[in-house]
Amino acid sequence: MSVHDPDAAVAPIAAAIGEPARARMLYCLVDGRARTSTELAVVADVTPSTASVHLQRLRDQRLVKVAAQGKHRYYSLDRPDVAAALEALNVLAGGANTRFVPNTPHHLRAARTCYDHIAGTLGVALYDRFTALGWLKTTDDADDARDITTKGSAAFEALGIDVETARASRRRFAFACLDWSERRSHLGGALGAAVLQLALKKRWVAQDLDSRILRVTPTGSRELRSRFGVTPA
Repeated sequence: MSVHDPDAAVAPIAAAIGEPARARMLYCLVDGRARTSTELAVVADVTPSTASVHLQRLRDQRLVKVAAQGKHRYYSLDRPDVAAALEALNVLAGGANTRFVPNTPHHLRAARTCYDHIAGTLGVALYDRFTALGWLKTTDDADDARDITTKGSAAFEALGIDVETARASRRRFAFACLDWSERRSHLGGALGAAVLQLALKKRWVAQDLDSRILRVTPTGSRELRSRFGVTPA
């Protein structure tokens, strides 16, 4: 295919989007949350095997990507440009999208531990803020790998996190861990664990003895708002 042949480049992408079942899958993912092939099969009203074929077609055109999390594989839009294109088409069509509504119990969804880092709505909100503040950056190691910027290193150290100790541990330093209730990423790895330990030490959150639920304390609610602009659910 010639780089100067836009028709040939656009046609297979348009054909991939244009099939109704695949279009329903794509618009289901516009909200930024990942879903399993089983969920997308229900949305598209096709069998699981047919959904797999459709998803492979969308992957071939770099419209969706897949991330393995435990025994599940989660699909999401490949990049922001895909969402922008779908939204533009939706405006032309005059349609509206259905929002994703998690069915996770409220307290478990609001804040909990995922292994040894913060998950749930709070974990996702913190990850989004760390990214927006320019503290985190992507790396070439893997799609979900993250590192910290010079600005981020100084900021995490100022909070009381020993960045070098976290980096020297025998585990991944930082990665985008897909949250099973929010279907978006929270911060995992040694850095994510350090953030949780900091929050516990400063009593921003308290952990239930018999569950993974984290309760945001009044001090934590105040500190999270003032330091990061995050308002706990």
